[in-house]
Amino acid sequence: MLTRRSLLQAAAALPAAALAPAWATGDGLVRTSFGGAPELQPLRGWLDGQDRLAEGLRLQGRWPAELRGTLYRNGPGLMERAGQRYRHWFDGDGLVQAWHLGAQGFSHQARFVRTPKFVAEQEAGEFLLPAFGTAVPAKRPLRRSDDVNTANTSVMLQGGRLYALWEGGSATELDPQTLHTRGPQTWAPELQGMPFSAHPKREPDGRLWNFGSFGGKLVIYEIDATGGLKRWKLLDMAVPAMLHDFAITERYLVFLLPPLSLDLAAVRAGRSMVGAMRWQAEQGNRVLVIDKADLSVRAQLQMPAELVFHFGNAWDDGQGVIRLDYVHADIDEFLDGRFNTMLQGQRPEAFGESGPRLLRIDLPRQRLDLVKREETTEFPQVDPRVVARRYRYVYAPARHGLAPGWGFNAVQRLDLERGAVERFVFPREVVIEEQLLVPKPGSRREGQGWLLGTGFDVARQRSFCTVFDAEALSAGPLATVWLPYWAPLGFHGAFVPS
Repeated sequence: MLTRRSLLQAAAALPAAALAPAWATGDGLVRTSFGGAPELQPLRGWLDGQDRLAEGLRLQGRWPAELRGTLYRNGPGLMERAGQRYRHWFDGDGLVQAWHLGAQGFSHQARFVRTPKFVAEQEAGEFLLPAFGTAVPAKRPLRRSDDVNTANTSVMLQGGRLYALWEGGSATELDPQTLHTRGPQTWAPELQGMPFSAHPKREPDGRLWNFGSFGGKLVIYEIDATGGLKRWKLLDMAVPAMLHDFAITERYLVFLLPPLSLDLAAVRAGRSMVGAMRWQAEQGNRVLVIDKADLSVRAQLQMPAELVFHFGNAWDDGQGVIRLDYVHADIDEFLDGRFNTMLQGQRPEAFGESGPRLLRIDLPRQRLDLVKREETTEFPQVDPRVVARRYRYVYAPARHGLAPGWGFNAVQRLDLERGAVERFVFPREVVIEEQLLVPKPGSRREGQGWLLGTGFDVARQRSFCTVFDAEALSAGPLATVWLPYWAPLGFHGAFVPS
């Protein structure tokens, strides 16, 4: 008998079935030694798959006395086995880092997430399973999407439990102190193996929203502040081949669905997931608005085609008008793999631009208004106290002036009310990662806090963590904590106060 549970489990297995191509050389593993470009070393990944621990880290400057806690970061940490390398940055096995910033000093811990994939490939000493952007011949049976789960995109702490997140599979629970892997999280028996995306949104009251997309289905999660599943709903609708992020307001969930489809014949013929994606610009983006009250579809509107990886924030005025910001991404660069040439140590000739977009959605009038800004940014963040609420500031790493050929070399604050930007530009030899706004204890004003983030110094070949006064970015970092080594560049993180 076909039950709801069996239907969901079968649907959740669809991504893994699609990721089982025959061997192909067009976008398969590459045999190459990593080039010598010093600015690209953090994209190489750690070759041994071993964990790291460094204590008594060197502090430069004066660390704020009230800023105590752990900065967790996640990203692809292992890109090579047996002399073969992945072609795509998204493919590497998840490496969770914990920067412990406390009264007892500063330390750095990094541990690979022991997913079933990582454990099996470590034991075999070779790649065994397909990847998102690399066509790897499957040497083990594929039964569900978690068989290829790399847990490499983000982290979240909810109800005292730490999770490593990936786009197409379960959240993986870790020990918050040791980073040891505890295993996949099942929010409810009916949801076992369902995708739990890497960009959950937490409201100021502690509630958390997330989604998962697969095979014509969109699942919505509402998690309470203690970490328990409060509600979920499965929606039947056409979803793109990749849906990375979304936004929330007090009343709505908002998705921008790009016209990105998957050519299953190309997958079966041996292409990777990325190699089999097809961009159909003439279809445009669908703006999907879901009502939080009953998780029903409130509206679907059309806008020009645009690839979106990350949102900053959103809010609604209670009268059906929604305002949000996001970052435009270059679809050609994503599909043709220009960025990923750096995984072989090769400097690309050029990069596509990514820039802020401000979108106004008028539900009563069924109208959209879009404003484009020209600065190059990514990984937007806001003060966690204003998520889903009216807000003024967006913080992001940026590319400004003589950046080191790629990546971001500045931190900036965009004032949405005035349109003004305040920034600090690092020396040319510095690459900056995501920056998080950490409120000062007892403060109430939006943006009254610290901007905390990581980066890589090309000249020193070392990674670091910086802290800024978020209301005085142009004055430069208050303090910098230095690693004695470089760590692989990652994607997203979370700060947990002591």
